[in-house]
Amino acid sequence: MTAIALTIAGSDSGGGAGIQADLKTFSALGVYGASVITALTAQNTLGVQGIHDVPPDFVRQQIRSVLDDIPVNAVKIGMLSVPATIEAVAGSLAGTFAGPVVVDPVMVAASGDPLLTEAAIATLVARLLPRADLLTPNLHEAARLLGQPVAGTIAIMEEQGRALLAFGPRAVLMKGGHGTGAEAVDVLVTPGGLRHFSAPRIPSRNSHGTGCTLSSAIAAELAKGHSLEDAVATAKAYVHAAIAAADRLRIGQGHGPTHHFHAFW
Repeated sequence: MTAIALTIAGSDSGGGAGIQADLKTFSALGVYGASVITALTAQNTLGVQGIHDVPPDFVRQQIRSVLDDIPVNAVKIGMLSVPATIEAVAGSLAGTFAGPVVVDPVMVAASGDPLLTEAAIATLVARLLPRADLLTPNLHEAARLLGQPVAGTIAIMEEQGRALLAFGPRAVLMKGGHGTGAEAVDVLVTPGGLRHFSAPRIPSRNSHGTGCTLSSAIAAELAKGHSLEDAVATAKAYVHAAIAAADRLRIGQGHGPTHHFHAFW
């Protein structure tokens, strides 16, 4: 059987994040990728120059077109910048898709440009997080969702992960890539306990799209039928290798992408 994953996210015209990163990741991990585009961005390695939201009705139509025909095994949800789009996605998945859903709460681009409006956060929490099998916030996103300071220790990451469970996701992966120290530690928080995933921190300016890549890699592994812990472990190793190989690429003048196809070229 062909493993199939669907990404519902925004497009990155520079090719390093969003839909483009998701589809590259699916392909690199041997999974067929389908896509629903929620927004278009005018974006490059230097930043985001513009955002054009896709009409919510057309987002619904894209989801319906895919799910009516293609047997999707897992869904990854990324950039949803306005409440109406979040409502469209949540409503379209309700009752039509029973598989695992990974939600990456994309709020701010690596360049610092905001990608999620304040008005959308409450809708995200109320409508989409209860449907998530896994929520994958970075430290800044977790702090913004909770209205708390950014976690500065592993213990606070664990506390914030438990607090986010109260919003309804079945598990939370607190991503430690924006932390400090020699090790980048991600913390998987579930009702049953905690698990840490560590990798040496790699100094590289080419880290654009790492969050999108990690969440889509997890979705790809879930689409193959792997357990959540195994999916996170494989995805973490894949992203670490992609960052390690990123400086082989010469893309743009700013923060370049990770090397999604490091194992192939």
